[in-house]
Amino acid sequence: MADQSWPERQYTTALLILTASTGAVDGVSYLALDRVFTGNMTGNVLFIGFGLVGIQGIPVVNNLIALLTFMIGAVLASRITRAGGGRLRLPASSVVLLMIGTLLTLALSVVWIQVGRLDTPIMIVITGLLALLLGAQAAAVKHIGIRDLSTAVVTMTMVNLSTDSRLAGGRGTSWSRRLGAILTMGLGALASAGVTLHFGGAYALLLAGIIMAVGAVMMGRARGMDARRQASRQPAPSS
Repeated sequence: MADQSWPERQYTTALLILTASTGAVDGVSYLALDRVFTGNMTGNVLFIGFGLVGIQGIPVVNNLIALLTFMIGAVLASRITRAGGGRLRLPASSVVLLMIGTLLTLALSVVWIQVGRLDTPIMIVITGLLALLLGAQAAAVKHIGIRDLSTAVVTMTMVNLSTDSRLAGGRGTSWSRRLGAILTMGLGALASAGVTLHFGGAYALLLAGIIMAVGAVMMGRARGMDARRQASRQPAPSS
């Protein structure tokens, strides 16, 4: 049983770190990019609804762009990774996309640090790019098949944690993974908010990129270990 759950544990660790990076990026986008989420699309849908009835201070255009580019990122990643990973739970193309997303996030943070104050058009461009990258990330890791770890939202994770708990008459399965997803997203947002408050959004995005890099590297490591495990199970060729 322990051997069967081994790949899931490795992938879970990487997914939790990527979830933290999403919380960090969302902290940047909400606090420093004019009240918009680049990973949590539920929040953007609500903001769009509020803005359309005339609630002041809600950037409807920014939220619409984030919503659209997130979906475009998910579509593109799905097309690229659709071939699958064969016997493995994750295609190699998914790891490549995670690495590219990490590099682009770090590059955006460096450009932002150099530019300093962002004009509205640049702010919208960064919002769209970050949403596209997080949409691609969520689609890229979907192949792993762990339903509680989408890296983008934790609403259904909270529902599953609650309904499957012993208090609700369930068996209490996967509670640590589900609780971990909620905590890591919150911690990512907490760290991002602190850096944004004291140093600025550009440095908070740099922090998010570093967290994302750790998650991407660990995801690649988990896939490599999974590949070696699968290879060791292959029967030796007959002489």
